[in-house]
Amino acid sequence: MFIRLGEVVVHAQVTGPERAPTVLLLHSLSANLHMWEPQAAALAKRYRVVAVDMRGHGLTTAPAGDYSMHQLAGDCFALLDALGIHQVHVAGVSIGGRIALQMAAEQPTRVLSLMPCDTALEFQPASMWQERMDGARANGLATGADATLARWVMDTSLASSQGLKRMICSTDVAGYLGCAAALRDCRAADVAGITCPATVVVGEQDPSTPVAAAKAVQASIPGAAIVIIPDAKHIPNFEQEAAVTRALLHHMAMMTALPSDRQAAGMVVRRQVLGNAHVDRSEAALTPMDQPFRDFILEGAWGSVWTRPGLSHRDRSLLCLGMLAALGHHDEFKLHVRATRNTGVTPEEIAEVLLQVAVYGGVPAANTALKLAKDILKEDA
Repeated sequence: MFIRLGEVVVHAQVTGPERAPTVLLLHSLSANLHMWEPQAAALAKRYRVVAVDMRGHGLTTAPAGDYSMHQLAGDCFALLDALGIHQVHVAGVSIGGRIALQMAAEQPTRVLSLMPCDTALEFQPASMWQERMDGARANGLATGADATLARWVMDTSLASSQGLKRMICSTDVAGYLGCAAALRDCRAADVAGITCPATVVVGEQDPSTPVAAAKAVQASIPGAAIVIIPDAKHIPNFEQEAAVTRALLHHMAMMTALPSDRQAAGMVVRRQVLGNAHVDRSEAALTPMDQPFRDFILEGAWGSVWTRPGLSHRDRSLLCLGMLAALGHHDEFKLHVRATRNTGVTPEEIAEVLLQVAVYGGVPAANTALKLAKDILKEDA
């Protein structure tokens, strides 16, 4: 999607269940949102994921002039406002990680947690950045692409590494210069006092923001954890895809941990899937006669099955739709069609499920379910 935010037109991609906790992904200098593809795909199974091309990168426009960390963080908040999102968990690599820190320092109530990767509190000396900026201004970015890539990855011959090189070469010079100025001018004092939960991630062989820089970020945030990824340099997202994904999923699991009590956990998941409005109505109508059944469902279905990590809420939603349609449980089917606004299942996917039902459960069952689904989706439109 493209959204006009003041002087810039921002390109962003939003995936995952609409009402799930939101994760904002911020890429590095000279890259774009595709840098996060492996992690975004894994996160979107359980969370709403917003990946954005920062100012001057990817498909986002590139105003001329120096940018600042305050300005780049402001772009992120403006995007979230446009999407109707108030609070987020933020992950960022390199400058993206530094923007994440800036966001947490400037508007702490909006940043629930941080996952800064291969970043630093400040990027000195300023003379290094000025030299790189002068070179980019004179010769473009392709001239230094091989040197940049060598800092980013262990093996420059990988297909993913060559993809990163293409990102470098296709970056708008004005965007590079603006963001490089933000890195040149940022200071540690600007991000002092962050208190939200954080997991700092760093490649063990990162020459740009080494482990010592990551430990300084960790030390600046009380209680922050650190994950050091072996055999990785500055951009580990592709080369050490599994390790980076695992670190982010673990962090998010800790941030969104369910209560240990199965009934309490079941109520949390029930609200996530069915929505607060439905659950509030159901709870208001609860009687002594049906409370034992409600408790059984909370603990046995929502608290014991829907909480299992083996399938995402979206996967379980698809399964419910198929089974309920095939069995002719129409009231429950309609309930779970309404829940698709929370689980991320699309109308097109509902149609595919009902084709499966037609083949394996019978055309009449699928035909009835299709009519019910159309009616529900029309009501909710």
